[in-house]
Order: sequence, then C-alpha cells, then structure tokens
Amino acid sequence: MSDSPPKLGVDYAILDPRFRTLMQPNAWLERLYTGCRWAEGPVWFADSQALIWSDIPNDRLLQWVDGLGARVFRQPANFANGNTRDLEGRLITCEHETRRLTRTELDGSISVLAERWQGKRLNSPNDVTVKSDGTLWFTDPPYGIMSDYEGRPGASEIGAAYVYRLDPTSGTLDVVADDFVRPNGICFAPDERTLYVSDTSISHDPAGNRHIRAFDVEDGCRLARGRVYAVVEPGASDGFRCDQLGNVWTSAGDGVHCYAPDGTLLGKVLVPEQVSNVCFGGPRRNRLFITATTSLYAVFVGVRGAQRP
Repeated sequence: MSDSPPKLGVDYAILDPRFRTLMQPNAWLERLYTGCRWAEGPVWFADSQALIWSDIPNDRLLQWVDGLGARVFRQPANFANGNTRDLEGRLITCEHETRRLTRTELDGSISVLAERWQGKRLNSPNDVTVKSDGTLWFTDPPYGIMSDYEGRPGASEIGAAYVYRLDPTSGTLDVVADDFVRPNGICFAPDERTLYVSDTSISHDPAGNRHIRAFDVEDGCRLARGRVYAVVEPGASDGFRCDQLGNVWTSAGDGVHCYAPDGTLLGKVLVPEQVSNVCFGGPRRNRLFITATTSLYAVFVGVRGAQRP
C-alpha cells in the first residue's frame, strides 16, 4: 500500500445522457489499497468513517480509514464474503468456511444468526442486505464449498441454492426464492418495493446466467413477479447497490455498470481490474467504494447512495 492513493483518472463510458448527471467529471479513480487475492463485501461505517471489506482467499477482513490507510480488522475471518450493517450498526457477515451468517456485537463477540435451514447446513452464505424492519435477506450459493480457495470443500446438504429472509428477533429463516442456479448479489430499491438478486452461474457454466432479476416485495416479506432486470457483460453482476434515485450500480468484468430503474444501461465507470462489489460511503454518501480483484478503489460520483444502515 502506498502512503498516498494513486490518482488513476476515470474513464467513463456514457451510454445514455442520464448518466452525465450521475458522474463527477472532475473526480478521479483512486486505488486506496492493493494486496488482496479477491476483494469483496465492502460496507461503510458512517459513525467511524471507515470501510470494512473481505479478502476471501487470504481469510481476512480489512478496514480502511480515510487519512489513516488500511489495517487487518479480523484474521482468520472464516473466509468471509458479503457484509452489511443491521439497524443497530452491527456488522453482519456471510462466512464461507463455517457456512453461516454472523453478527459482530458491539463488544467484539460474534453471534451466529443462521447456519441451518430445516436442520440442514447452509451452503455458503454469499451476500446480505438489511430491510428497514430489521430482517436480513441473503443469498446462499455453493461457491464457498467448492474448493479450499474460498472456504472448505463440502457437499450441499440442501441440494439447492436459495435466497433467504431471516428475522433475527425470532430466528425464523424462510426461503423467499428457490429458482436460482447461483444467487449472488442482493439489494433493495430505496423504497423497498423491489428486491434485486443476481444469478452468476456463468462462473462455472459457459451457458449459465449473468443477469440481475427484479422481484416485487409483497407484504414486506414475500417475493412475486420475478423478471430479468439486466444482463451484465462482460463478466457478471457479483455485487451491487442502489443510489437514492433507484439506479443500480453493479460490478462487471470491465468496471462498474450503472442501470436505470427501467433496466437501461446508462454508463460505466471503467476499472483496471475485474470488479466484485461496490458500496456508497463518505460523509455525504457520494463516494463509490469498489472492490476489484486485488484492490480497493474509490471515486466520487454525482449522486448519493440510498440511505441504508
């Protein structure tokens, strides 16, 4: 890691005039840290002005603070992948090796929130988002049980890859979508009437899926009318977040793609490494943090991220 982040410049691909209001033409792409094997799961902590993200193959969580740089936050980290915060500001983490969803309490202890469904071990929770009612919605593909590189090899006891809704108060774990091959990224629209979930089965099947699906959220707890929202290429939509206008900013093979609520690809922020995930942060939530293969990047944009915990 260098003492001062290198200014890489930003190459934008403007595919729709609406993207011009979302970009910040005099900002630059900064590489804040490098040295990961596969960076993932960024989450912003506004109260401490810090970012936490996963370096899955190196089995660690890292923390970056503006002006102070990066440090190891937790190692080992059970091959952690996706992260978010709950309504009380606690870190929620998807762990590959232990095949569970956990919460880091304010005293640093770790509580297990979910590790089994109907008595069977989960596959390897991948990404997670929180709803305003406190429920946690997460994806459970088998990526973490396919090799030693991102977890520990093992068989799927469930025999499928589902999307779940967890009520952390009651401990109730429900399947909300059961027709995915490799469910991956997950995010609510700002009004929480729509849930976006990606399917990245293209990762292990040349004929597989590389799309984001959109679902109507009914009664706050059920999904209906699933449809393909966007097909992401090159690469696939590993992880994504919404801005306050409802646009979806997603990872892709050549950078970050921005889609309008109607599914139109508005433009791209081109990044020199394959992107895995993003989140909004900074004092005004207008800084897009990007995890991309070996590095953590950031760029200021012309819109704020949706208000999330």
